[in-house]
Amino acid sequence: MSKGVIFDIKRFAVHDGPGIRTTVFFKGCPLHCLWCHNPEGIAKGPELMVRSSRCARCYSCVGACPRGAISRNSGPIAVDRAKCDLCGECVNVCMYEALEMAGRVVSVKDVVQEIERDRIFFEQSGGGVTLSGGEPAGQPDFCRGLLAEMNRRSIHAALDTAGLATWDALWKCASRADLILYDLKLIDGKKHLKYTGVSNAPVLENLKKLAAAKKDIVARIPLMSGVNDDDDNIQGTIDFLRRLETVEKVSLLRYHQGGREKYKNLDRVSSFQIYEPPSEKRMEEIRRKFTDAGFHVKIGG
Repeated sequence: MSKGVIFDIKRFAVHDGPGIRTTVFFKGCPLHCLWCHNPEGIAKGPELMVRSSRCARCYSCVGACPRGAISRNSGPIAVDRAKCDLCGECVNVCMYEALEMAGRVVSVKDVVQEIERDRIFFEQSGGGVTLSGGEPAGQPDFCRGLLAEMNRRSIHAALDTAGLATWDALWKCASRADLILYDLKLIDGKKHLKYTGVSNAPVLENLKKLAAAKKDIVARIPLMSGVNDDDDNIQGTIDFLRRLETVEKVSLLRYHQGGREKYKNLDRVSSFQIYEPPSEKRMEEIRRKFTDAGFHVKIGG
């Protein structure tokens, strides 16, 4: 069966679709959103995360590293990432979980075995499985294989996607999903390029095609103060979604700064921008605008 690269499986998730869910996080994302709270999902392959706050200064990892990539610092360890070949020996000897490999190769069978442990919670809550990331459509064969197993086992399956993929790759996954959680960052193309590093043209076109295929879609909009919570972006998003007709549900996601520590652990602090979440008053104003336009709206996942 197909294999893929994931960086986490989160059990008892309640913000990734209806009910209690198990969320599988895929590695690899073509967007580089400046606010990303899952930076370990951007690169396609495994990465070493170093949590300096957990380092007990035992330095077992220094001797365990076959390439000499880890050294004693004045306090916690220091990692020379140019030397590191991601063998994982340092992770194996760290008793304090200061070192973690973000990303592992798994088979469809491996993931299904973990998912089946939570079936009783799906049945009791109306939940299921959500494939997230990263970008699941970046690994279309693995994604489709997992979704096919969910279909066969009658487990509700949601696909959380940013929509930046070829149509063939996206449809290979979306056609098997019971629900599509579709992220819309910015409606203005220039601003989208500025804040995510890519054009939103294929994102919008793919959403049009999914809507035409009458898939069950929730448009999810992460909101950051000064980035995309302005009236122009909100109205432009409303106008675009209204033209699709079959997209009736919207989730407004209030930005949080949870990715900051992860960027530090990956030695990529310079790639992260800190923004402020919109006020609760502003969130309510935006919710009301979408509601008045005829959408079913909730704040949160």
